[in-house]
Amino acid sequence: MLAPQYRPIIAHHLGRGLAGFGTPEPMNLEEWAAEHFYLSAESSYVEQAWSAWPFQRAILACISNDAIREVDLQKSARVGYTKMILAAVGYFAHHRRRNQALWQPADDDRDEFVKTELEPMLRDVAVMREIFPAFLARHKDNTLQAKKFLGSMLHLRGGKAAKNYRRISVDVAYLDELDAFDSDVEKEGDPVTLAAKRTEGATFPKLVCGSTPKLKGLSLIERRVELAEKRFRYHIACPECDTFHPITWGGKEEAHGFKWTNGDPETVRHLCPHCGALIQQADYLRVWEQGRYQSDDGTTISHDGVFRNVKGKVIRPPRHVAFVGVWTAYSPAVDWADIVREFLAANEKAQTGDMSKLKAFVNTTRGEAWEQEVERTDVDEIKQRAEPYALRWVPLGGLLLLAGVDTQDNRLEVVVWAYGRGCEKWVVDHQVFFGNPAQDKVWDDLTEYLFDTPFTHESGATLYIEGAAIDSRGHNTHAVYAYAAKYARRKVFAVAGRPGREKHIKDGVAKVDIDWRGRVKRNGVQLWHVGTNHAKDLIYNRLHIPRPGPGYMHFSHELSDEFFRQMAGEQRTTKMTARGEESKWSATRKRVEAWDCTVYAVWLETHLDLARKAAKYWDQMEQRLMSQPTGSSARTATPSVVAAPATPRPPARRTAIASDDWSSRL
Repeated sequence: MLAPQYRPIIAHHLGRGLAGFGTPEPMNLEEWAAEHFYLSAESSYVEQAWSAWPFQRAILACISNDAIREVDLQKSARVGYTKMILAAVGYFAHHRRRNQALWQPADDDRDEFVKTELEPMLRDVAVMREIFPAFLARHKDNTLQAKKFLGSMLHLRGGKAAKNYRRISVDVAYLDELDAFDSDVEKEGDPVTLAAKRTEGATFPKLVCGSTPKLKGLSLIERRVELAEKRFRYHIACPECDTFHPITWGGKEEAHGFKWTNGDPETVRHLCPHCGALIQQADYLRVWEQGRYQSDDGTTISHDGVFRNVKGKVIRPPRHVAFVGVWTAYSPAVDWADIVREFLAANEKAQTGDMSKLKAFVNTTRGEAWEQEVERTDVDEIKQRAEPYALRWVPLGGLLLLAGVDTQDNRLEVVVWAYGRGCEKWVVDHQVFFGNPAQDKVWDDLTEYLFDTPFTHESGATLYIEGAAIDSRGHNTHAVYAYAAKYARRKVFAVAGRPGREKHIKDGVAKVDIDWRGRVKRNGVQLWHVGTNHAKDLIYNRLHIPRPGPGYMHFSHELSDEFFRQMAGEQRTTKMTARGEESKWSATRKRVEAWDCTVYAVWLETHLDLARKAAKYWDQMEQRLMSQPTGSSARTATPSVVAAPATPRPPARRTAIASDDWSSRL
């Protein structure tokens, strides 16, 4: 006879053991999340129970619909996708007891996701403790690579290694931020195919892919969306005409989308494409519950995941569904005025040739792939911009001289740019020093040129070169290192192009001096990596700025035809690499030294952070320049500006600065 005090304990453990054989009440993902899901403090602005936004509900319903095998989501940031994935993981582990695998682009991404998103969810969603015995325990069932639940397993992998797609069999596979994956994983195939293979044989296989798109034509999520049987956008009913339409960015000349007046973000409204009504964000939030997903052929999805044709008849769900146009404007957590402010700031940078902020806006705020026609620069187009000023003569706007140096087996080539406000710049010299870079003579010539060559400014003062970036690739690497180390205090830098998947023009630094013991020297020379694709994109964009002003590039009429041919000697091309298709700049002719020198000068400009210098900085430079007494030969502590007698030169051609009003959209 069992003692009474042991009966509750036995009943508890018996119930826990038999729980895996129980059949839960049918519930879809949205219903499960409404009852159980919770926003953790580590990964949310507000810690609280979760309530799905209207545009999230149909997506959740499709993820949990066994008739749908593939769900794709092309999205922007800040639309709650990570929370939807977390809710799905909890749902399939707790309610469906299905094996799952989730891939992040790299192992580091996986680790961060587990620590900041998954583990707080497992801690704060109370029902997960029922099926996760190893919660908060150091146990083989609770690692960064795997979480073992009662009746199922969750595998967590990085996406770069082919081995991470092997030896697992799952029912549900997730690929998070798909566009950040390699398009060909170690030459074994694309990540979607490799992940989908892991679900073969499952009774109800499910593949979920979501991502913010990146580059048009190379976007993996865009390719997935194109393969879907149907593509859906979230539509709202216009408060004025009751006609359904999606919220869109539109465009300056488009009869729909966001519009504002006089450059004021607070005036932003959304223009209905049907009746022309202008609605505020508050109007949208009053009707968003009545919204629905709709495809081009009129098929709709209700919030509970029911599909209907254009006549309103319930139909069978497609096997492969894609959601597109899910962008920041749908989120109640983001003010429409802030979206406009972000665009205006990005567009202002774009007018100087720096497209990075605008690209980020298109990718992460609008949820669209960046599309830019990058063609070969036309030689004649650049030559037509040549202006009647002499070389070694600095026009009035130039205040700082920077040099880019390219190394060849028999020469050094130097291009000197004069920088002014907003990184407007002028080519003020192009020199070739012949000689073997393995010998001292050519370096002595370069030293004399860089540190002792005077450049006459239009004001009558004299400028000297402030800094130089020297290419270290090729057969003269150690000679460049030695030279950069010797003149490091005079702002001479050893640089090397890194044209792969660089993240920035200033793409990192490494110490390269090693002593006889194989140890890095503490004060050894530094090698700076140049993100050449980004630098060349910036140059290309600046070459297409139509009029003088921030970012504009000026050329002297004294430059040779060969110089202009070199400046047009590369183009953007798409090539197949070991990591899949990549878009990069490639030479179309043998000699492109002027172009490369300009790349190194742009790196130096970025290193010195000239684009962010306030007006006060340029005012001080200009004041110091103008205040130097004529005829003085003394150098200042900053060798940018030295006064000298003016030499008669042709004046720089000055054109009035004008810009289009991009902010007026009504």
